[in-house]
Amino acid sequence: MADSDLFLIIILCIAIPVLALLAIVQKNLIRAVIAFAASSISLSALFYLLASPYSAVLELTVGAGLIAVLFLVALILAGGEEEKVTP
Repeated sequence: MADSDLFLIIILCIAIPVLALLAIVQKNLIRAVIAFAASSISLSALFYLLASPYSAVLELTVGAGLIAVLFLVALILAGGEEEKVTP
């Protein structure tokens, strides 16, 4: 394994949990979906670098492709963000 591949693996191993935590704690729902998609794309790149191309394609298709896009479309169709209700 080349040094550049090892460097990319280390960067991805740091980015995946950071993006996942960002998706959890984010108040803005659209930004949370984007962070989730970025986390899934990073995980797919890690799978590819670890010589598992079928897992990478499956994660990219299901994680970033289907679920993130469906979440984003559902949020946009539902009106986006929740509004504050004053009593």
